[in-house]
Amino acid sequence: MRLADRQGCFPMNIFKREIQTPTAGWSALRIGFAAFCLVGGYFAFQLVIALSHLWLMMFAAVVMAVVIRSVADPVIRVTRLPASLVVIASVLLIVGLIVLALTLFGSEITNQAAAILASIPLGVSRIEQLIQDQPFAIPVRQMTVQLGAYAGTALDWAQTFAMGIAAALTGLLLVSVAGIYLALSPVKAREGLVVLVPRQGRARARYILDTIGEALKGWLRAQLIAMVVVGTVSGLGLWLIGVPSPVALGVLTGLLNFVPIVGPVVATIPAVLMGATVGWDQALFTLLLFFGVQQIESMLLVPLVQKNVASLPIIVTVFSVVAFGSLLGPLGVVLSGPLALTIFALVILIYRQDILGDRTIKAPGEPD
Repeated sequence: MRLADRQGCFPMNIFKREIQTPTAGWSALRIGFAAFCLVGGYFAFQLVIALSHLWLMMFAAVVMAVVIRSVADPVIRVTRLPASLVVIASVLLIVGLIVLALTLFGSEITNQAAAILASIPLGVSRIEQLIQDQPFAIPVRQMTVQLGAYAGTALDWAQTFAMGIAAALTGLLLVSVAGIYLALSPVKAREGLVVLVPRQGRARARYILDTIGEALKGWLRAQLIAMVVVGTVSGLGLWLIGVPSPVALGVLTGLLNFVPIVGPVVATIPAVLMGATVGWDQALFTLLLFFGVQQIESMLLVPLVQKNVASLPIIVTVFSVVAFGSLLGPLGVVLSGPLALTIFALVILIYRQDILGDRTIKAPGEPD
């Protein structure tokens, strides 16, 4: 049996219909039906846009299920225990590790976070004083006045961002429950999508969904390792430099590292401000520390942990953050990495391989 028959090429002829030449002009019934289709399509598109937050929550549940299965699948392969038992044990393990971390470091992180919030205004004032003492202070102040016109818009955006984060936290319980359910029965969830495809394309649809699942597993595994390493190295470096609240800043840096491009930049700001409260040397060393950590991550850590399992072109990563942030808000920024990976894999698997027939390129998650 040919590889194309086994793995399946998504049969593009399922979209084709026999074209019949009309024997008469457009009747009133056909015109009415066409108008109904256009209006229905418009409202269906608007419905999809209006429910974008729901689709994001569903995708977040899929990501959570992938995280749980990443922990459970190796245990299932080695022990041959029932999948449901291992998945429940994996959930309990993940929750237990979070509770243990909060028990050991929660109070310290909370105290240091409060110290960061209290010290940031001092760091801002010191940086402003440094700018005023420089020869370029007048042009900078003029630029500040011009940028002040956009302060209202920036404030509105910040409020929208905060509301989006609050809404995401509110839906965390629903996402967690859905993610656990998907992790317990991934095959059933996959088949629920496969049955929407014509019979001749179902084998290929299963292959595509499985490939995307493997790509997400590889990407999330790499991100979790990078988050732990970057957060730990950053916290230790800040402690050695003498920056206050290194534990809280390290945890914040590790968590924000989940968001590509934007996260590391955002994490640098409070660290530099905290360094400025001690002295300009600490602020400069903090900036150099974060720059060095990001360079080590991009050049050494990411290639090592990903090993081309789920790598994305940097240009795709950059524009995905901008696009999903603009279209879907803060939650779109947080999920921009796995969303971009999923769309990138779909483009290769369906468009490049099935429509164009180009099998020379492999999608993320495909075996070599």
